[in-house]
Amino acid sequence: MPREPRVVDRAEQPYVAVRGLVTMQTIDAIADRLPDVFGWLGAHGVEPAGAPFLKFNVIDMERELEIEAGVPVAAVVEGDGGVFGGVLPAGRYAAVIHVGHPDELVDVTAALLDWAAERDLRWDMSETGAGQVWGCRLELYKTHPNEEPDMNKWETELAFRLAD
Repeated sequence: MPREPRVVDRAEQPYVAVRGLVTMQTIDAIADRLPDVFGWLGAHGVEPAGAPFLKFNVIDMERELEIEAGVPVAAVVEGDGGVFGGVLPAGRYAAVIHVGHPDELVDVTAALLDWAAERDLRWDMSETGAGQVWGCRLELYKTHPNEEPDMNKWETELAFRLAD
């Protein structure tokens, strides 16, 4: 079960990532590139500064999604070879921690969206012809699979930026 959602302030966070276009059925294609990002960090002598994440930039559930697979770092870095540097924006976020199987995240996401709607919270998101364009919508993977192989015990934080 997810814990109770809350509104949190998040500081700006530099990161490195790869980006891809996927469908709801092929999200693993971008998630499976996180080891490439960690490999790039190791090859460039850059230490991770937090949990890896997926950042959902554009969402059209019927067609495609633009998603980044990223890792926080201590300072802005310039990427190369398909890996790029960026900064997650500071701001107020609606967030919830989920402990359980990643397959449950669709329902946890729906519950977070409903929770915010019940409180008249507005997202940093706009509807476009390409789908929902989000200012910052994150799934942060707090559990390392090698340390906890039981996916039912994995901890994932959802953090969606709110409009000012």
